[in-house]
Amino acid sequence: MTSSALALAGVLAVEESGGGDGFQAPGLSEFYPEPIAEFSLLGVDFAITRITLGLWFATLAMLVFMVMTVRRPQIVPGKLQFVGESGYSLVRDGIARDVVGPRGIPFAPFLASLFFFILANNFMSILPLAQISPMSKFAFPLVLALICWVLYIYIGIREQGAGKYFKDILFLPGVPKAMYVLVTPIEILQNFIVRPFTLAVRLFANMFAGHMLLVVFSLGAVYLFSRDNFSIVFGPISALMAIVMTFFELLVIFLQAYVFTVLMGTYLNGSIEAEH
Repeated sequence: MTSSALALAGVLAVEESGGGDGFQAPGLSEFYPEPIAEFSLLGVDFAITRITLGLWFATLAMLVFMVMTVRRPQIVPGKLQFVGESGYSLVRDGIARDVVGPRGIPFAPFLASLFFFILANNFMSILPLAQISPMSKFAFPLVLALICWVLYIYIGIREQGAGKYFKDILFLPGVPKAMYVLVTPIEILQNFIVRPFTLAVRLFANMFAGHMLLVVFSLGAVYLFSRDNFSIVFGPISALMAIVMTFFELLVIFLQAYVFTVLMGTYLNGSIEAEH
């Protein structure tokens, strides 16, 4: 864990303790920081928080990175171009081509944008001063899931026709007609509710849990180091766990961006090709 992260944990520890002697575990207030600025637009109240700034910074950093990698392309790529091309190739070959199928290459730019956007925002969870991913707020993954939901339904209608697309969803081929009473509600639930919901919850839950673990061990280390009794000997253990969990979070950051993109590729595959 970086020194800035531990310093932030120290501030949070003082705030959470409220002057008491016992350790106060972090709560949901971690995900509702104080607004930095507030304003009203068309009768709607808006607030800019540390999480909002993290989202803006991650999006801007992703855009700058993508532009810089293709600004001066060379036959023998430099380090930045190599990283950008490797990431794009991972999505194009590993997801657009292998998961979506032979007709998946046109979707590579969208899938790559989705992957890098989630990756950049997830990285905010271990970036000093930010220390929280916007994806740990359910609204952000939910919006991404709804965008994906609209897209794969639109692609299904465009590729198969509205009648055939919804017919195959409502009445699976090869299923006895008597079973439609049970199968059809399940298919409707799965395709129109469960898919977008689980897509959002999977990303949200992992980033939420990762942030809470980092905060708990960081606050625990600061609290234990501040004790005058035997508890101080456990401070290094908690600090070490904070460092270990930071590296583990780095793995989760990449994995969750990849899993979200792979699942979207799977849904696109089902929309492009009729299920059998």
